[in-house]
Amino acid sequence: MVDKNIYIVQGEISVVVSAIKRNSRWSTHTPLDEEQDPLLNSFSHLKDTLNNIKDLSDVEPNVFLRPFLEVIRSEDTTGPITGLALTSVNKFLSYGLIDANHEGAAEGIENMADAVTHARFVGTDPASDEVVLMKILQVLRSLLLTPVGAHLTNESVCEIMQSCFRICFEMRLSELLRKSAEHTLVDMVQLLFSRLPQFKEEAKSYVGTNMKKLKMRAGGISESSKWKKQKRSPRPPRHMVRSPSGQMDPAQSSTLTNNLSGGVPFIEQHSGGSSILPGSDSAASSISSPTTDSGLDAGSKTTSKEDLTDLEQSSSTATTPMTPSAESGRLESQYEGREVERSQSASVESIPEVLEDRDLLADQSDSASVHDMDYVNPRGVRFTQSTQREGAALIPYGLPCLRELFRFLISLTNPHDRHNSDVMMHMGLQLLNVALEAAHIAPYQSLLCLVKDELCRHLIQLLSIDRINLYAASIRVCFLLFESMREHLKFQLEMYLKKLMDIITSENPKMPYEMKEMALEAIVQIWRIPSFVTELYINYDCDFYSSNLFEDLTKLLSKNAFPVSGQLYTTHLLSLEALLTVIDSTEAHCQAKVLNSASQLDQSESSTVEGDSSVNTITDSTIEAGKSVPGSNGQNAVVSETRAACPPTSGHLMAEKMRFGRQDQEEMDTAEKKSLKKPQRFTSCLPNSQELLEIKNKKKLLITGTEQFNQKPKKGIQILQEKGLLSSPMDNNEVAQWLRDNPRLDKKMIGEFISDRRNTDLLDSFVNTFGFQGLRIDEALRLYLEAFRLPGEAPVIHRLLETFTDNWHKVNGNPFLTNDAGFALAYAVIMLNTDQHNHNVRKQNIPMTLEQFKKNLKGVNGGNDFDQDMLEDIYNAIKNEEIVMPDEQTGLVKENYVWSVLLHRGASSEGIFLHVPGSSYDRDLFTMTWGPTIAALSYVFDKSLDDTIIQKAITGFRKCAMISAHYGFSDVFDNLIISLCKFTTLSSESVENLPTVFGSNRKAQVAAKTVFSLSHNHGDILREGWKNIMDSMLQLFRAELLPKSMVEVEDFLDPNEKISLQREETPSNRGESAVLSFVSWLTLSEQSGLRGPSTENQEAKQAALLCIKHCDPEKLITESKFLQLESLQELMKALISVTPDEETYDEEDAAFCLEMLLRIILENRDRVSCVWQTVRDHLYQLCVHANESCFLVERSVVGLLRLAIRLLRREDIGSQVLLSLRLLLMMKPHVLSRVSREVAYGLHELLKTNAANIHCTDDWYTLFSLLECIGAGVKPPAAMQVTSTNLDNDTGAQSDSELSSYHQTEVSLDRGYTSDSEVYTEHGKSRIPRSATDVDVGWLVVGKDDLDGSKATVIPTSKPLTNPLINQYSLTLGQDVGLHDTKSLIKCVDSLSFIVRDAAHVTPENFELCVKAIRVFVEASLNGGYRTHEKKKSHKYDSKSSRLRKKPREKDGASRRAKPSSQRLARSHSDDEEDEGVPASYHTVSFQLLDLMHTLHTRAAGIYSSWAEEQRHLEDAGRKIEADSQTLWSSCWCPLLQGMAWLCCDARRQVRMQALTYLQRALLVHDLQTLDAVEWESCFNKVLFPLLTKLLDNISPADVGGMEETRMRACTLLSKVFLQHLSPLLSLPTFAALWLTILDFMDKYMHAGSSDLLLEAIPESLKNMLLVMDTAGIFHSADSRTGYSDLWEITWERIDCFLPRLKEELFKQAVIPEPVCNVPVEPVPQPVAVTPASPPVPVPSPVPAAPAEPNIPSRPSSPRDMQTPSANGDRTDRSSPVPPSTPPMPTPTKMSPPVSPPPLGQSPLILQPLASPLQVGVPPMSLPIILNPALIEATSPVPLLPRPSAD
Repeated sequence: MVDKNIYIVQGEISVVVSAIKRNSRWSTHTPLDEEQDPLLNSFSHLKDTLNNIKDLSDVEPNVFLRPFLEVIRSEDTTGPITGLALTSVNKFLSYGLIDANHEGAAEGIENMADAVTHARFVGTDPASDEVVLMKILQVLRSLLLTPVGAHLTNESVCEIMQSCFRICFEMRLSELLRKSAEHTLVDMVQLLFSRLPQFKEEAKSYVGTNMKKLKMRAGGISESSKWKKQKRSPRPPRHMVRSPSGQMDPAQSSTLTNNLSGGVPFIEQHSGGSSILPGSDSAASSISSPTTDSGLDAGSKTTSKEDLTDLEQSSSTATTPMTPSAESGRLESQYEGREVERSQSASVESIPEVLEDRDLLADQSDSASVHDMDYVNPRGVRFTQSTQREGAALIPYGLPCLRELFRFLISLTNPHDRHNSDVMMHMGLQLLNVALEAAHIAPYQSLLCLVKDELCRHLIQLLSIDRINLYAASIRVCFLLFESMREHLKFQLEMYLKKLMDIITSENPKMPYEMKEMALEAIVQIWRIPSFVTELYINYDCDFYSSNLFEDLTKLLSKNAFPVSGQLYTTHLLSLEALLTVIDSTEAHCQAKVLNSASQLDQSESSTVEGDSSVNTITDSTIEAGKSVPGSNGQNAVVSETRAACPPTSGHLMAEKMRFGRQDQEEMDTAEKKSLKKPQRFTSCLPNSQELLEIKNKKKLLITGTEQFNQKPKKGIQILQEKGLLSSPMDNNEVAQWLRDNPRLDKKMIGEFISDRRNTDLLDSFVNTFGFQGLRIDEALRLYLEAFRLPGEAPVIHRLLETFTDNWHKVNGNPFLTNDAGFALAYAVIMLNTDQHNHNVRKQNIPMTLEQFKKNLKGVNGGNDFDQDMLEDIYNAIKNEEIVMPDEQTGLVKENYVWSVLLHRGASSEGIFLHVPGSSYDRDLFTMTWGPTIAALSYVFDKSLDDTIIQKAITGFRKCAMISAHYGFSDVFDNLIISLCKFTTLSSESVENLPTVFGSNRKAQVAAKTVFSLSHNHGDILREGWKNIMDSMLQLFRAELLPKSMVEVEDFLDPNEKISLQREETPSNRGESAVLSFVSWLTLSEQSGLRGPSTENQEAKQAALLCIKHCDPEKLITESKFLQLESLQELMKALISVTPDEETYDEEDAAFCLEMLLRIILENRDRVSCVWQTVRDHLYQLCVHANESCFLVERSVVGLLRLAIRLLRREDIGSQVLLSLRLLLMMKPHVLSRVSREVAYGLHELLKTNAANIHCTDDWYTLFSLLECIGAGVKPPAAMQVTSTNLDNDTGAQSDSELSSYHQTEVSLDRGYTSDSEVYTEHGKSRIPRSATDVDVGWLVVGKDDLDGSKATVIPTSKPLTNPLINQYSLTLGQDVGLHDTKSLIKCVDSLSFIVRDAAHVTPENFELCVKAIRVFVEASLNGGYRTHEKKKSHKYDSKSSRLRKKPREKDGASRRAKPSSQRLARSHSDDEEDEGVPASYHTVSFQLLDLMHTLHTRAAGIYSSWAEEQRHLEDAGRKIEADSQTLWSSCWCPLLQGMAWLCCDARRQVRMQALTYLQRALLVHDLQTLDAVEWESCFNKVLFPLLTKLLDNISPADVGGMEETRMRACTLLSKVFLQHLSPLLSLPTFAALWLTILDFMDKYMHAGSSDLLLEAIPESLKNMLLVMDTAGIFHSADSRTGYSDLWEITWERIDCFLPRLKEELFKQAVIPEPVCNVPVEPVPQPVAVTPASPPVPVPSPVPAAPAEPNIPSRPSSPRDMQTPSANGDRTDRSSPVPPSTPPMPTPTKMSPPVSPPPLGQSPLILQPLASPLQVGVPPMSLPIILNPALIEATSPVPLLPRPSAD
């Protein structure tokens, strides 16, 4: 089977041959002789060869290519024939007939390239000629872009490119052809640079030699033209190449085989992906054998790695070959010799040469050499010198041709080269763009140094060009450059950005707007490079000697975001975009950090930098290891699928196909990363923010110092020494280094400073900072003179040069004979420089020649001559490049100087550019950008109408918020919220228009939604901003736009338990007089009725409502539990700040804010202790300071109770909350009474839910005090009152009546007690200044214990007082019970019964308080709350009870004048039915109370004993609980019996009867039997006697019969109790007094009633008692002469007053003096075991039941006028304005003067129960009872009263 490829070749032969023949027939009309014609001859040879083979690969590619190539080369063929041959070659390439793995492939390809680039043909017409050129382009493209193209050599590639450029730049050709050439070039550049990673930088030695080869051939064609031409001959097959000796050259054959065996493998992309054969480890196989690759021998492979690193370290040496020679040409001279040669014949129109002018430029005189011909014999065989290439194999192209191409492209972009047309520059930029897109150039030093210098320079110069297309293209290239290589281009980047900033800020009217726009776009784009902004900041702003690029750019952008005209243009939006880029990236980093868990975050942060280098080192070594294996074998895998290779569509794809196994790029990168350098100013590669801050501060100081230095050097140095940046005293080395490093210093000033005679040491140090070693003297001098401006004075120059030459001479090992020789030479160099380049000199003289220069220096070197070659080099160097004196030149020369300084700086350690992870310094960057950004965002948001822009602004706001939240920048967030709040229009609009304005303004709605959602998300860091948000909320509330749930609040009284804060407007709502506002309200409502809101307004309002619903303002409250404490406190502050301020204060607003505050507290129950104080102070402000009740006060009270109900469950805060309830007790009484119902209901709720959580006595005390105040109208305990004035009192505790009698101040009225802070003396003493405790706002909390003990010092008794002082001998508590509200009373009694009924709630802490509270309510409910009704009928609102005598008060008026507005607001509690007599509810209350007393009474003993039991188990209990009868009696039974007794005095019959029944049951209950005599005596004194006294009053005038019955039952009860407990009572020393009192009552009761009921009953009872006593032998006495005791005498003396005949009736024998024991006449109704007892012995003994207390007021005989004796310790009664009242006593017959109260010094106390104005019948003899046993004499018939002392 014959290979199909052979047929293809044969077909092409016939096509070309027939064309040649046809052509010759046309021209000569004779058939051609095949033998004669060399072209046809070679075709016929080829035919023969092909006929003898089966497979095309049997012959070398050269064999079947040669005839075609000869046709292409031949200048005798016409265009069409050449075209056919080109088509054939193209076909061979595209079918892949040249097998890349064939050993002859390289030669064949080389020949092909040579032939096509030198094609010759006879021109016909321009159109046809262009077709041929087009075909040439096609072949060149195929050649380079097919796999086999990899065999091309560097030279061939250069020639191919050159040919394309020629066509491209030849303006005479048609545009289509030129554009095709352009496209071809793009593909080729793409291919070559995409393959860059497959090449590696050669070792230094090779770079040198190889570059010289290229350069030599490039530079001097004359010398090497012959050799050059011969190189182009077609290569014969390998076996024909002989060495001169005629033998095969072994070296050559070995290298070739080596090359071929190594092949140039291509890995073809199969459909399935890349099939890499096993041998080719793609990451680690060398391009080809080391020999061919690097020009070293095979053994040196091992060293290549070292060479590479070597290359890294010595970038300067690696590039030396590039310097002077390369730069001097600065032109593509390399390509000149490779032009397509012109045909000699005139008939040929050959390819026009564009580069002719280039030749002239390069001063190439030998243009003829271009046309030299090779020697070809007639058969077309070229003779080549066998020494050609010294037998080296053909090396596939690599970096050298790329470098050459790159240099050429860069030279095309030079705007200062007049030969570069716009088209060329544009083309150059376009191809550079492609090159940079395709390859990463940085790792290649030889390319990098081109970039650093020429490329950057040209690009920056191009920015000044006003041709937009070049400007745009150069910006694009810059972007690619700085994106990938900025770490090598620190100062170039700085220059570029400054240039862009100049363009943006340019005021030049000629500057087109588009250019500004493009510059901004460039910044935006470059800003978007990840971590670019961070790097700017750290490398420039944080570098002492760079400008603050980041800061300046930010300022520029923010300034640019504000339109001057008010119109938004793209530039403004672009600036905003750039600012937002920083925000975007920062936000993205923050989000990422948030997503990463904090722990991961910490690890990654620390390892970012160190990790990088370590990772790379690892990969590096693995690559090394892997590489050495396949490389050493030279066996690279070859994929032989090159058959039918279609030319790939693009260069890049082809390069991908040609991917070699080995990738050097990685190796490069790692080598680079390994030496991660850091700038000296940083301590690490990732300095912390603190360090940066210090650097920035130091930089500011340096700039100040520099500015000073530039005016006065000494001053500048001094400033820096003061600031500690330079050491003091001056360190010369340090200052010298500073002068060298600081580019901002004025070079002229440096010159003056170092040349100063006083600074000679500094000059030495300065010169030492240069490294002159190894530099020729002119090079060193150049460096030296660029560092400062040489002054003009000769001696100064002398000094500067002398120091320089001494140093240079020393470091270079004294090359001259004397130092002076060096000095003279240096001077000569300066003179030469001036002579050559100074315009003024040149005008007068012809510049010096080399000869003159040498002549001037004859014999200067210590009498000898200098080295002449050196002098020549110096002369040329100075002539070609001026030594530029700083600040002297302008224009291009100055630009060159500035640029060279920039390159020097870049090469020093200053040029180190740190790469940092993007998020490293986000915090610092954000701190710098947030201000401008938010301002710009706000502006754009405000001005723009475009939805997308508004959306962009909002996104910006959100991102700023997210970042500030992440970093906790509350100032930023506040600023943001405040800005946004302005845009919501909520605070600026009036309430009336708000719904319509807000509803129709989309922007405002967007702003509102943003504000709320930001607050929801990041409320944590809100501080000041809360105020604005709350203001907005208030506005929404006023405009009624808030959701219903936010304006509805809990209420205790409302049946739904909710009321709305937005109450219907009533007249006088806004404070005008009621009438006026009512009128205006009427008129208004009429008008609005006519019009009604328009539909638009309706729709707008709906929109507004919807928007607010979306905002979900309520979430601020519910989510407040997640706020940080600080934010929560700010939020509360914001709410509290809305409290009353006089002008704008609106009560509803305040109530709304209060409700929000309370809801927030309840949401934050878990940490309420942190904020409780604030809330309590606020509530205190609202409640205690209120002078009248109003809606706000009502809400505050309800709020406080709601808080208490919810918070009591919390251990930590419960007691504090309860303590705060004392606030209510501090309220002004008339205000409190207005809200009593709310409080009563609230307390009920509180006790029901939380009774179990209240444990301490103080807390119970608070609650019971409240219940009493609210339910019974009791005045709050004094300690609870707020003191707003100083009160006069140094009298200890006082009783109510006294207080009222001489205190003029309102606050202390009706108190039984005053607190310390009120004390001052009224009489004559100086005032005591107010203590700090009683500032008006302050609030005085005195615990109960303090209350009780605080005055103990004043009162001479050992026992601290119990609760505010009570007369124990009265049935009432002596507390002034004021007005109360019926429903409140009922609710409070309910609450009380709730506690009492549940045994669990009755505790030792509250037992006594319960008892007291019950008694208070008993008093309040007595007679159906008669006081309340009487007072309601009198309209004066009066805080005193009518029993007290009035002293007119000034402030009374004020309290009476209640303002109308407050009446409107507070709920009225006057229920109609209450005014009609006694409401039925009072019956139930009284029965309820009776029942409670009974319950407690019966349970008491059990309860107490169980407590005592419990306490025994807990040894450490604080207070001992005794369950003995004494305790029970004093704390429980006695008070309860007194309470029941008081209800027995009720005017309502049912209550009276029920009470008596309960009392009887209670007194006769079994538990009471345990009581001893003393207690029983007190039972008479404290319960029964007061009861009987009270019942003598006309309690219920309407119910006479009922009263009789009551009195009768009471008397019976008295006698029953007396008889039942007679035996213990007999033991009392005071038995006689007791008995006489009973008789006294019998007397009174006999005459009390109007019917006979009592007249009959009393004697019966009396008889009964007498008989029992007689039986018991009480009346008998053995001692007395009659046999009867004194008692007997006294008894009858008393009885005879009212029942004179009783004695005879009972004891007929009584007249007989002998004592006889009588049996009672009447049977005793209740027989009692009576033990005879001896008569009482009058031994003085204390009476436990009646401790000597200083002021126990006498029991008033009627509620109307209760008077109490004063007990003023220091007798203030003498001087007090109103003398204390004295009890009106009916005077006893034996006493003349009225009894005045005993002074404190005497102990006896008088109880006067008998005095009564309502005496019935005969006035009895009044008999006081003396309770002090010491005063009782059994013999005396009447106890004696002491006289008051005379003084």
